[in-house]
Amino acid sequence: MSTSDYKKEAHKAQVKLQEISQTMCLAKWNQVSFHLPTGLTNSCYHPPLHKIDAEAIKTNPAALHNTAEKLDQRFKMLQGERPDGCSYCWKLEDTGELSDRHYRSGEPWAMQDFEAIKQNPMTTSWTPRYVEVNFNHACNFKCSYCSPQFSTTWGKETERYGEFPTTPPHNAPEHFQGRRRPIPNREDNPYVNAFWKWWPTLYKNLKHFRMTGGEPMMDRNTYKVFQYIIDHPKQDLHLNITSNMCPPDPKLKAKYFNMLQTICMQEKVEHVMQFVSVDSWAKQAEYIRHGLNFEKMWQNVDEFLERIPYRNSVTFIITYNNLSVVGLRQLLEGILRLRQKHSKDYQRVWFDIPLLRQPVWQQITMLPEAYQEIHKDNIEYMRKNSGEDNGLHIFKDFEIQKMLRNLAYWQKNADANPLLKKNFYAFFNEHDRRRNTNFLNVFPEMEEFWIECKNA
Repeated sequence: MSTSDYKKEAHKAQVKLQEISQTMCLAKWNQVSFHLPTGLTNSCYHPPLHKIDAEAIKTNPAALHNTAEKLDQRFKMLQGERPDGCSYCWKLEDTGELSDRHYRSGEPWAMQDFEAIKQNPMTTSWTPRYVEVNFNHACNFKCSYCSPQFSTTWGKETERYGEFPTTPPHNAPEHFQGRRRPIPNREDNPYVNAFWKWWPTLYKNLKHFRMTGGEPMMDRNTYKVFQYIIDHPKQDLHLNITSNMCPPDPKLKAKYFNMLQTICMQEKVEHVMQFVSVDSWAKQAEYIRHGLNFEKMWQNVDEFLERIPYRNSVTFIITYNNLSVVGLRQLLEGILRLRQKHSKDYQRVWFDIPLLRQPVWQQITMLPEAYQEIHKDNIEYMRKNSGEDNGLHIFKDFEIQKMLRNLAYWQKNADANPLLKKNFYAFFNEHDRRRNTNFLNVFPEMEEFWIECKNA
C-alpha cells in the first residue's frame, strides 16, 4: 500500500467512524496489549495501563481484554466523548492531523468487524483481531526510559541503588512491591494461565499477533507460541515479535532463528515481522538502551534477513525520545543501506518512529526549538531519498508522513518547563554514576542543552 493509499484509508475510516460517533476508535474493541507479569492491559500503547480483574479471568478468560475500564472507555466513545486515556490522539487531531485512531481503525483487521461492533458495541465477550502480549519481564537491557516493570535488569539496579533523584522520584523500589511487583517467570501466573486457556479461541480470530517483553528470546512462552503455530498453521496470520536482537546466550538466538526459519520457509503463517528496538546509532544507541552491543545487533539483523529470505521483514522501532534526535540521520542512512541490500522482490526493511510519552523529561517536546531544525533536516533527507523509482530502496511516503506528524505534535506541545530540565539532568547525571557512562562524551552535540539543564 502506498502512502497516499494509506492516508486515503485513514480518511475513509474517519468518515466511516462518524456513523457511530465523532470519537469512535475500532482499536478499543479489536486491539489489545497484555502485560501479563503485572496483570495490566491497554488497547494500544497510547493509553495508560490498567489492572485486569484477577477474579473475573478465573471463569472468563476473555475478561483479560474486556475489562471494566475498557467497557467504560467504549461507552464514552459511543456517546461522542473523549476518554482521558486517549489524549495522544486527541492532541494530534487538535492540530488538524489524522491520528492513530483513524489509521488503526482503517486497517483491514479492524474495519472488517465494523458492522458487528456497530450492532453489538457493549458486548463483554469481544475477541480482538490484533493482540500484543508481554508474557515475562525478563530482559538483559535497562533502557533509559524503561522500568523494573518491564526489565529484570532494571529491577536489580533499583534494588541496589534505589530510586533516581528526580521530582517525583523515578523508579522508586516501593513502587514495584506488593501487587505492582512483576510476577517472575518461575512462579505461577494467573494472567498467563488465563491467556493459555483463552488461546485456542483467540488464535482462531487472530490477524496480527505480537510478542513483546522484556526480551522474548529469553521467555519460554515465545517458543510455546512458535511450536503451536508449527503444529497449527494459520496462513492468514501476521506474526510479529519485538526483540532487542542481542540475547545474552547464543543458544537462545540459535533456537529462535531455527524455529522462525521453520515457520517462514514452511509457510506456517502469512508473514513474520521482526521488530527491532533501537533509538539511535552506535554509541548513542548503546547509551539509551544500556546493555546493547550495537554492532552485534546489526549483524544479527543482517543474518536474520540473509538466513530466512522468505515471508518475513524487519521493522526498526525507534522510540523517539530527546536523545534520539541528534543521531537519527545515521540510523536512517543505515536503514536505507539494508533496504538496498535485502529488498529484492518485496520490501523487507521498514521503520516506525512512535513518540516516547513517559518519563516526561525524556520527551522530544522539552528540547529547544533548534532541535526541531535537526528533525526538519531529517525529513528533507528522507524526501531527497524518496519517489517512485526503484521503490524498494527509498523512503516511503507514509514514513515521511509519520515524521511530519511527530513534528506537528512537537510544535503543538513544546514545553520549556524548568522542572523538566532539572529532572533531565538529575536522571542522566545519576545514570552516568550508576552505569559508568559519560553523557557529554556520547552526546557532545548536546553540551549547551546539558549545561542549561544543569543550571535550571
